Amino acid sequence: MQVAIRAIGNSKGVVIPKIILEQSGIDKIVEMSVDGEKIIMSKPKNTVRESWAQDAQSFAMAGEDGLVLGEFGNEEDKDWVW
Repeated sequence: MQVAIRAIGNSKGVVIPKIILEQSGIDKIVEMSVDGEKIIMSKPKNTVRESWAQDAQSFAMAGEDGLVLGEFGNEEDKDWVW
């Protein structure tokens, strides 16, 4: 199937037919890469923040969950319990 490349502001784009989106399972976000002369669009492997809880647990189990910036509490916060 051939589709036209169209001007979209300072960029260019194509209209992806609905049937192609349905067959691919792509909805709103794609991962895009270039392989030689091919532009490849694929369904994202992970949605944003999807694996954060699992990653945080892995860091904690590995002992790598220390504060990056260290403690930086304010004097006024001394009554707070974490």
